[in-house]
Amino acid sequence: MNHPTRHLLRLLAILILLVPAPAVAGDETSPPKAADLVQDGQGIDLTSPRYHGLFKELRLRHQFDQEELERLFRDAVISRRVLELMDTQWEAQPYYRYYPRFITAQTIRDGKRLLAEHRELLDRVEREIGVEREVVVAIWGIETRFGAVEGGFNVFRTLNTLFDAYPRRRDFARTQLIEFLLLCRENGVDPLTVKGSYAGAFGQTQFIPSSFRAYAVDFNQDGRIDVWQSTEDILASIANYLHRFGWVFRTPVYRELGPELKDPRLQAAFEAGRKAKVEWQAVRSAQQVELPAPPGDQELTIVGLEVDDKGAMRYIAGYPNFQAITAWNNSNRYAMAVTELAEQLAR
Repeated sequence: MNHPTRHLLRLLAILILLVPAPAVAGDETSPPKAADLVQDGQGIDLTSPRYHGLFKELRLRHQFDQEELERLFRDAVISRRVLELMDTQWEAQPYYRYYPRFITAQTIRDGKRLLAEHRELLDRVEREIGVEREVVVAIWGIETRFGAVEGGFNVFRTLNTLFDAYPRRRDFARTQLIEFLLLCRENGVDPLTVKGSYAGAFGQTQFIPSSFRAYAVDFNQDGRIDVWQSTEDILASIANYLHRFGWVFRTPVYRELGPELKDPRLQAAFEAGRKAKVEWQAVRSAQQVELPAPPGDQELTIVGLEVDDKGAMRYIAGYPNFQAITAWNNSNRYAMAVTELAEQLAR
């Protein structure tokens, strides 16, 4: 190769190094997060097509008048903090770190005190709805520390923020906005005053609006459903939610399977998550443990719980009652924390 050719190739190599590489998924050129595109307190464009469609449905299908809608929405603004929290990827803590957040000596003391204080009410909840009192009170404690922590976000602002500025949850937020306005109208609640979580859950039950309308009950029969102040409605609504998702009174919630899974079918079910189920007889045979028959011979989920930071595991079979708790919160760790807090309360 002659000298001019070598010089030309060397020059081309330098030029190639200077040209930026094309962007790839996950590098610094990834799309901005929703919170980066707005200012806190930024006004919402109520003339946009999505709001035009929302208002039309509220007027024609749900009989809200235009004057009322203008009053409710005229000061609607974005909450940047809601978007920041929605964009934060929360990595689940291992169970040995997770449950101590909820099962504390103070929570157990408070729970036992409230079990005694509301004994007659909980007798009625068990009798009429069919969910054990300790489970109801455990969820009450984990969700809001028995009503002490209900969330400080304005729910109406939160739902408008998600509808206007968070495309991934826009359809969800639109549905919840409508459900929220309906439940407020039905129960005499001012929509502009309700506080809750950054995801739109509220009250001592931490229901989202659609869950409130589907599962909350007027247990004291005063003509309105109050999950903020009425202990009767709060406890009965928690129980009713579980009942509607298949809770069966006085049947198992879970059973221990040991520190390892002894069958590929069980391992596959564990890895597939809470929707994968196995016949209870197969679980019993594989693990060589005594398992009571589930109601209706329903199938079981296989749950793994981290015991320590060295990789040790504790495996359990999740019965239909356990699965009902995961319908409340899509987390096996949550369901187990509820169950073990309930066990502590029952002692």
